[in-house]
Amino acid sequence: MRGTQSWVLLSWETSVSITETPVFCKMQFVPRLPTMLLMGVVYVAYVLTGGAVFWRLEGELVEQNLVKLREEKSRLLQRLTCLDIESLDEVGQLIRSASKYGLSLKSNSSADGFWKFTSSSVFAATVVTTIGYGNISPSTMYGQIFCVFFALIGIPLNVVVLNKVGKYMLSIERKFCNFVEQKTNRKKCVRVFIHSLSFAILAVLYFVAPVLVFQHYEGWSYAEAVYYCFITLSTIGFGDYVADNNPDRYYPEWYGCIMGAWIFFGLAWLALLINHSIELLERFNGYLKEKREGMAALSQGSRQEMTQAPEESLK
Repeated sequence: MRGTQSWVLLSWETSVSITETPVFCKMQFVPRLPTMLLMGVVYVAYVLTGGAVFWRLEGELVEQNLVKLREEKSRLLQRLTCLDIESLDEVGQLIRSASKYGLSLKSNSSADGFWKFTSSSVFAATVVTTIGYGNISPSTMYGQIFCVFFALIGIPLNVVVLNKVGKYMLSIERKFCNFVEQKTNRKKCVRVFIHSLSFAILAVLYFVAPVLVFQHYEGWSYAEAVYYCFITLSTIGFGDYVADNNPDRYYPEWYGCIMGAWIFFGLAWLALLINHSIELLERFNGYLKEKREGMAALSQGSRQEMTQAPEESLK
């Protein structure tokens, strides 16, 4: 009988512990749910706000351009009576094909390197970095299949390498900070100054200097060059602006190599900058959390003192 009672008691304690564990896990998970919902609402609101702004800024211009294009199409058909709608579609298809393969319709010359070794290497770099301009893409079945498997291996490899390079750059910066801190007494000021100085130098090296180079060799405006640099280094890669891609312009031999090195180290710098920003946000969030917990503990302590005071007076 005792054995039966002990077995029943043991089984009851086990069932209680088993049923209590999910409840405890749920109690730990529930406080995080409002934060996740808030982040989701902020994310969706941010995306929809951006869509509304782009719609307001670009939508009217698109409608105006469509009206102009229809008028130009009508004038072209009136001026060239031998050109009908089907012939106009053929001309348009020819222009699109020429643009895809880098053929200049003005001089009948192709861009120096479409699917040659240099441009193929740049294309491989845009695949593994997920930039994907879209100006060139594989057309053969074997090329498309190879692109899939190449990306499956190359994208994780690119993430690992960029992470290692970013950490190496960060370690050099921290070692230099430690070296300077040992020579001086103002540790925080030195660290903030060195971080700001390194950010300014790398920003000039990876963002300001390339803008000037692209202005000179691509003929872009300052705003267009800045736009291209950010779209490239952020791996968005719309493809509306692509360097070393205009068949009507002359590019030196070192241009493609310098651009490839800029993309690689620029991505590492941008990843380092994003990690710094995330670390700062997490520290700020931790600081706010500790402050809230401290205020809650202080208020709870004051309440306990207020409840203990009447009891002591009664005693």
